[in-house]
Amino acid sequence: MRQLLNKLRCNTYETLVVASSIIRPGVAESGMMREYITRFLDPAKTVYLHPIMEQVLGETFGVMVFQEDVMKVGHLFGGLTLAEADTLRRAMSGKYRSNNRFNSMKDQFFQNCTQKEYPLELTAEVWRQMESFAGYSFCKAHSASFAVESFQDLYLKTYYPIEFMVGVINNFGGFYSTELYFIELRKAGGIPHLPCVNKSYYNTTIEGKDVHTGFVHIYSLETKMMQLIPEERLRNGAYTDMADFIKRTGIQPEQVNILISVGAFRFTGKSKKQLLWEANFLQKHRKALIPAYPLFEEKPVEYTLPELVDNPIDDMYDEFEILGFRFGNPFDMMEEQKITRVLGAELPNYLGKLVSMVLYFIDYKVVPTVKDSYMAFCAFLDEKMDWVDTVHFPPVFSKYPLKGKGFYHVRGKVVQDFGFHSVEVTFLEKLGYKERTYANL
Repeated sequence: MRQLLNKLRCNTYETLVVASSIIRPGVAESGMMREYITRFLDPAKTVYLHPIMEQVLGETFGVMVFQEDVMKVGHLFGGLTLAEADTLRRAMSGKYRSNNRFNSMKDQFFQNCTQKEYPLELTAEVWRQMESFAGYSFCKAHSASFAVESFQDLYLKTYYPIEFMVGVINNFGGFYSTELYFIELRKAGGIPHLPCVNKSYYNTTIEGKDVHTGFVHIYSLETKMMQLIPEERLRNGAYTDMADFIKRTGIQPEQVNILISVGAFRFTGKSKKQLLWEANFLQKHRKALIPAYPLFEEKPVEYTLPELVDNPIDDMYDEFEILGFRFGNPFDMMEEQKITRVLGAELPNYLGKLVSMVLYFIDYKVVPTVKDSYMAFCAFLDEKMDWVDTVHFPPVFSKYPLKGKGFYHVRGKVVQDFGFHSVEVTFLEKLGYKERTYANL
């Protein structure tokens, strides 16, 4: 969809309505999405299969875009009644293709076209476009309604980008991972912070440009503790230190260790290792499972520890293991590379040339080819967190398969399609992560 909106130079609601429908699998796989882009950008290249098509599909440059277009072609070109054309539209959907209704409607369509003395090749091509399209397309009302919501989202993302991305994070939906939404949040000017017992709530919250990650992203933290920590803080004020926190929440040792490891007590100014020693010492002297408020405060036990220093690499692994993703720039976890590489923003300068890139894998789509092989379209991020799209044709996709999430050295030729630049991959190699140090353990 990112590519399609770029190729269409989409800047109007009407164009977005069309894009919402032609992105569907049927149009793309039949080749008509590309044909629509060509004709949309240069209407002079519009070729109608038959004069009737200009009457039926004049607004969409001779391409069936909506389900209503299939009905109009079936009715005005194929001689079906409107009721039969609607039956054909429904019969073309996956749940009806296996029954006799679909075959009988196909026979009726071809019979009517024969009576109209259309060449068989013309009838077959019109049917091919209808069949590949109708089962996966939107009706115009659906596409228009969908585009309204898309346009509203685009408005929010443009003018309220930080609030929008926090909303997406808290929605726990969307096509991409939570990690990417935090990356987009940084690109929008937000300043995300790791969970903090004195700042965070159950969900992620905003304070100016500061974004405090919610406890809900800590996979192993109990839900009741996610809710208790902010509730107790609102009732009795901020936590002053580790002893105060343990006393007021009655948290279990393994749970407080998780919070320490993710950096939720950084306000104390102590290293994680110091806090782990302190927390476990306090827990051994505390047996209560619920918050207890003694009549008289005991004097804190004093002890001396050797210097315990945190290592940034270990912190990254802690974040990765506890949150499920690297909280900052994922490239900080990559092994040092001496590979000469270009960035995504530089691709237009290398059109038609071979480039070498170091990229972070986001997602990909595998599609079958007419020769019963497979190719892939991939989305990566470069070291500046900009998108880089790649194309992996069958020989390369077979020889250099993707091996899951991580960093890749990619080589290939820079190409452009309707002004959108991508890389046709000729070589791909997965790169390693930095190793943990386990310093002072």
